[in-house]
Amino acid sequence: MTPPLPAPIGVAVVGAGYWGPNLVRNFQSSPNFRVRWLCDLDVERAQRVLGGYSTVQVSADLDEVLADPEVQAVAIATPAGTHLPVAMAALRAGKHVLVEKPLAATFSEGLQLVEEADKRGLTLMCDHTYCYTPAVLRIRDLLAAGELGELHFLDSVRINLGLVQRDIDVIWDLAPHDLSILDFVLPPSVRPIAVAAHGADGIGAGRACVAYLTLQLSTGAIAHIHVNWLSPVKVRTAIFGGSKRTLVWDDLNPSQRLSIYDRGVDVSSPDELGDEQRRDILVSYRSGDVVSPALTEREALRTMVDEYARAITTGTPALTDGRSGLRVLEILQAASRSLAEGGTMIKLDEGHMA
Repeated sequence: MTPPLPAPIGVAVVGAGYWGPNLVRNFQSSPNFRVRWLCDLDVERAQRVLGGYSTVQVSADLDEVLADPEVQAVAIATPAGTHLPVAMAALRAGKHVLVEKPLAATFSEGLQLVEEADKRGLTLMCDHTYCYTPAVLRIRDLLAAGELGELHFLDSVRINLGLVQRDIDVIWDLAPHDLSILDFVLPPSVRPIAVAAHGADGIGAGRACVAYLTLQLSTGAIAHIHVNWLSPVKVRTAIFGGSKRTLVWDDLNPSQRLSIYDRGVDVSSPDELGDEQRRDILVSYRSGDVVSPALTEREALRTMVDEYARAITTGTPALTDGRSGLRVLEILQAASRSLAEGGTMIKLDEGHMA
């Protein structure tokens, strides 16, 4: 006899603005969830998102939503400044919580959420959507398997003629994507230990519209991130340079998102050389094949929703759990401090996540 399928997880989505409708659509298409509520201060907007024939309930009252015993999980797509009170209320009501990036407006607020979820044995997950793209999942696997060798550098560019935000600068708007990807793909033994940020406000917006982040990694490698609201062309590329191979990710090229180059620089140490060459280090250039791995196209948000269900049902941390969101917040705060201090290198606190 076939065992009965587990009942879908009742979920409420909070926020019907830009991101909320995407969450609603993916939760509704997942057999693991049943959308019970869409909560937004603008009830008419929420009703427009759902359409005229939806059975999902609409409310402007978060307390009403959280009081529903059939709601076991909450997904929050509201401005970062509201993440602490909304997510904390959900956790205290005994609900599992998914939060749109960034986890919170500050590191200390994010830490409160992580500690509350731990205390109550609840899932706290950060919606770092890019981490669930087929390309990033493959990059993670390649680095973990040692296919690229030891990582020497990362160079990431995320630029376009974007919407200048009123409440945050370009670092807090765009860099969370790249920082969450870096946190996601790095092997556990490698971590950022310091960050420096430089930025400019060429249009008088009152906040940085162009910025460059430089991160020092614990292995001596370097990561460089360029974010920009003012570029007339859209670029989404990242280069992962390893000791064996170099990977190029072009997110705007659907036919060849990933390219792996067996090209690079080989260095022979002096003890491998003859007596006459021992004083010098011999540098040679390697030029091999270029491989473009096939990727299965799947919406990243759907993969993220499936991971949320897995974390809830198994009680194990999500791939992008609250602690990963906290690590991103720590770097963002340090980058803001570096920007205010003229680009000084700011060390990241060690051991605070233990």
